[in-house]
Amino acid sequence: MQRKYFGTDGIRGTANSFPMTADVALRIGAAAGRHFRTDGHNGHRVVIGKDTRRSGYMIENALTAGLTSTGMNVLLLGPIPTPAVGFLTRSMRADLGIMISASHNPHRDNGIKFFGPDGFKLSDAAEEDIERILAEEIIPVQPISIGRAKRIESGQGRYVEYAKTTLPRATRLTGLKVVVDCANGAAYQAAPEVLWELGADVIPVGVAPNGYNINEDCGSTKPDAAAKAVLENGADLGICLDGDADRIILIDENGEVGDGDQIMALFASLWAEQNRLMHGTLVATVMSNLGLERFVTERGLKLERTKVGDRHVVERMRGGGYNLGGEQSGHIVMTDYATTGDGLIAGLQFLAAMVESGKPASSLMRNFIAVPQMLENVRIDAGLMPLESAAVKAVIADQEKRIDGCGRVLIRASGTEPLIRVMAECEDQHLLQDVVGEISVAVREAGTARS
Repeated sequence: MQRKYFGTDGIRGTANSFPMTADVALRIGAAAGRHFRTDGHNGHRVVIGKDTRRSGYMIENALTAGLTSTGMNVLLLGPIPTPAVGFLTRSMRADLGIMISASHNPHRDNGIKFFGPDGFKLSDAAEEDIERILAEEIIPVQPISIGRAKRIESGQGRYVEYAKTTLPRATRLTGLKVVVDCANGAAYQAAPEVLWELGADVIPVGVAPNGYNINEDCGSTKPDAAAKAVLENGADLGICLDGDADRIILIDENGEVGDGDQIMALFASLWAEQNRLMHGTLVATVMSNLGLERFVTERGLKLERTKVGDRHVVERMRGGGYNLGGEQSGHIVMTDYATTGDGLIAGLQFLAAMVESGKPASSLMRNFIAVPQMLENVRIDAGLMPLESAAVKAVIADQEKRIDGCGRVLIRASGTEPLIRVMAECEDQHLLQDVVGEISVAVREAGTARS
């Protein structure tokens, strides 16, 4: 069925515009309640977390109203990382977990992410059933069966204690100076607390949320502030999280940035040496650098690629029995520890590698030389589909022939914006720019309505 609400990662949009309105959120809560409450009993529970956006209050209250109207009992966690919601959904035996966040997007956006009782994001089938219910009249329960809602103060503490256990028992961070940039988002309390309690000297950045400054000139998409703090304080490492803390970007002692591909390369090689990497396989998306693929295969390991989105990575990991995967953007999924990307736990694993090896961050973050990669986002008019144009297909085919043997081309439509993403990799910078440029021009011409 064609989806009206769900995108590549839950439901997302501009606050107070469809579908991120209070009335729609109420119906979404009711539909989710109807999907999960199938036996007529009142024992069903939902945990709801959120990041620090002002609009989170509105959506939280609307979801709660919809859920309780269909008999679900709601446990409100307050500001808490997305991976904590996945963890607590399973830990607290909830039927459903909900995270209110638009991740790395600016404050004006918001979103709703769903987790099943196993702590993993909902399946396509579950999302489609909720869409089906939304299209129909949603009948509320009788007054005696209306659910309850209450705030839970212990959620963050439970997650903090769990995150600490993922560090090897004898490992302490004493003597390490760590900058942690929480993007004025969901981890602004939890991340500094975990690092400090494990012994690190913590320099916090982006820990003063006001409802509007989430991801603003800070966090994993804008690491300059953290890099400056690393250099000014002589820190050993910088950890940059995004607004809901499921992504991580690292900064070494020299202020240089390491992305998700470099982090995955390190973990894959270390886990393989320790016989921990299940089936000798790393799962990454089509966006991960060709250099990562070469690094993995040179070590006798396998790299499996998926469509963009950590959800697709997790689905492939679960289907193949793999325990390590992620995205170049910083989602690092380690199913030994978490059901989704967890920036804080990934940062702890990197710090553990520093302690155990005695090496500085710079030597652990430069595992391969990245093949030059160029990405151009081509904005198109709504409703047009330039990738179906014969002329565009012909240009793409011609450019793929030019780059064959020395690189690759990836063209895809954005799942959240009217954009076509044109990406290519190649050691020849001039050829790279020419290939991306030729394809982008063809897409732009076909994706613009003519009067």
